[in-house]
This record gives sequence, structure tokens and C-alpha cells, in this order.
Amino acid sequence: MHEEFALQDREFHKLSKLVMDTAGIVLSERKRAFIHGRLGRRLRALGMNSFSQYCKLLETDAGDDELHNFINAVTTNHTSFFRESHHFEYLARTILPAIVAGHRRRLRIWSAGCSTGEEPHSIAMTLLSCEQLLSGWDVKILATDLDTNVLAHASQGVYDFERAEGIPETFRKRFVTLRGNQAVMKDEVRELISFGHLNLLGPWPMSGPFDVIFCRNVVIYFDQDTQRRLFDRYAEMLKPDGWLIIGHSENLLNISDRFDLIGRTIYRRIK
Repeated sequence: MHEEFALQDREFHKLSKLVMDTAGIVLSERKRAFIHGRLGRRLRALGMNSFSQYCKLLETDAGDDELHNFINAVTTNHTSFFRESHHFEYLARTILPAIVAGHRRRLRIWSAGCSTGEEPHSIAMTLLSCEQLLSGWDVKILATDLDTNVLAHASQGVYDFERAEGIPETFRKRFVTLRGNQAVMKDEVRELISFGHLNLLGPWPMSGPFDVIFCRNVVIYFDQDTQRRLFDRYAEMLKPDGWLIIGHSENLLNISDRFDLIGRTIYRRIK
């Protein structure tokens, strides 16, 4: 890498503050090499020769469009089908029967931070596998993410076949069409999901309420104050007895008292 591409402390701190103010994401010093690599591509694409020049662009009105590219570039989007499989098993075996027992005949699930779509597609396949239980029900899944690039991928429902190997075989045979070396989600899966761009720190235009919210491996990028505000907003968006499912490395200890832990990183709203 040319010396003019060196990421100096001043520029790193500016970029870290910008992503914190815009998306609530904390970029620690250990993320420096990651940011250097990701944003170096943006500099080359823009014909720039320094991070100082890039920072100046982001500070101007002309940099508004580039701000989306900046956020997309620094967002980590690691995911997979049926990641933390016990969550989907609990959804099918415990949550859905409890909801059906309430005779509501309306089910709303939100996948917050859906990345390239493996999570909401896994939720949809789980719901379709319980079609007898949900017969006649109004069922919808909302899937949102900050990164517009991954949302475009998610909405297509097309994945490399290697990605789809994480789907249980019975589900893969029923819900996935193979096209060359690609795995394509069938229409019945895709039709359950609405994808939308959303910054979790900004306004939430959806009205809710939701029965279940999946927010897995998202809040690990936020500081504790942001996490507290976010989980309080989730509680308000959930039905009084709704479920919140978070990632395996996350917990609500000293963060929120509005949920009761009822399973492995599975919570239920209590107030």
C-alpha cells in the first residue's frame, strides 16, 4: 500500500466518531487494520490518494451519497443459515405453540440486522414447516439492515450452494431450488419477508407490535448506553409477552430489566 494511504490517528479518530454518530457502531483500535483495508478500496474507487482527502469529502454536503458507501464498507456482515440452530428449534417448538394458544391469528416477526438474508429466510422456512399450526394465520416477517448492499443481496434470495449447505436437508429439498451452483429460495419463502433499510439509531417507521424480535450479533458493536436505549425501544415494539432473541455472545445483564431470560439467549418481555 502506498504511503499516502496510511491511516493516521487523526483520520482514524474522525472516521470512528462519524460511524459512532451515524450508526452507533464502536470502532476500537483493534479494528484499525480492518477499516484500513475496507476503506482503501473506496479511496481507489474514488481516485483519491489519502484518507485525509476522504474525510474531507465526508464532511461536505457532496459526501452524503458517499456516507452510505462508508457505512456499508465498515459494517461486518458475517451470517449463515440456521446460525445458532437452537433459536429456530425454540421458535418452532415453544414460541409458535404459545402464540397459537392465544388465538390471535396474526404473527409478526422482525429480523433486525438481517445482513444478506440468511436469518429471515431461516425464520420463514421454520414458519412454513409449521404450516398446519399456522393454517389461516396472517404471517409476516420484517427484515432490516443498515447496509444497503447486503439488503439488495438478501431480497434476491439467491446464494452460492456452499452457503445453503447449512440448511437442514429436509428444508433444503422443500424450500430451495438448485440452479447451477446457486441455491434459490422458493417463492413461498420469499413472499413471507419484507426487506427494508433501517438505521437502528434513527426513527422506526414500522408500527408493530411484534411477537418476536431477532437481534442477534448486532448490539456487540454498540456501547452500553446505546444498547440500553436500543433494548428499551425493542421492549416498546414487542407485545407485552413477546420474545427477544439475541446472539450467543450477548446478554442483557445490567443493560435492561424489561426482559426475563427463559432460554439460551432467549428473553421474554416482562414490562
